[in-house]
Amino acid sequence: MSSTRELEPILVDSGAPAVRICARLMSDMCAHALESQPEECCGLVVGTDQNRFSRIYRCRNVMTLKHQEQPEQFSRDGRNAYYMNEADYLRAQQDAEARGEWVTAVYHSHVGAGLHFSVVDQLYARQDLFPFPEAAQIVISVWDRVFTAGIFEPEFDSNGFRGSPLETEEP
Repeated sequence: MSSTRELEPILVDSGAPAVRICARLMSDMCAHALESQPEECCGLVVGTDQNRFSRIYRCRNVMTLKHQEQPEQFSRDGRNAYYMNEADYLRAQQDAEARGEWVTAVYHSHVGAGLHFSVVDQLYARQDLFPFPEAAQIVISVWDRVFTAGIFEPEFDSNGFRGSPLETEEP
């Protein structure tokens, strides 16, 4: 794993082919991001080989609670970081598996910040205990309203990510 000094925020490559996602799902994620302000939202997207993004599961962001309980270990609160409630993501994962689906993406918002996959995001997604290491990462940038969103796909050969635009489509 790269050290923090070697990592830099990853931006969406506007020249990369857009990844298509159902407009309803994107709308649901954006609504979650807006409702969660001033804190970041977080959740899961599940799907199959035939339909990569079929449904979302909202998860509670418990980072503020973690910060209050253990400020030395969790220096950030929910306004600029997320920590998915374990019971929420386990329930979502079990429900998805019962439907023959799996977690294909993790989503979260950045409030009052541009669209990027931050160094903190990268470290979180690549830590040994992260439950969804093969999932893509969707980031929603919010400035009072949803500003933009992008997807950051894992690149396993380099242990990094590449950013691509998201494009909505009707089902």
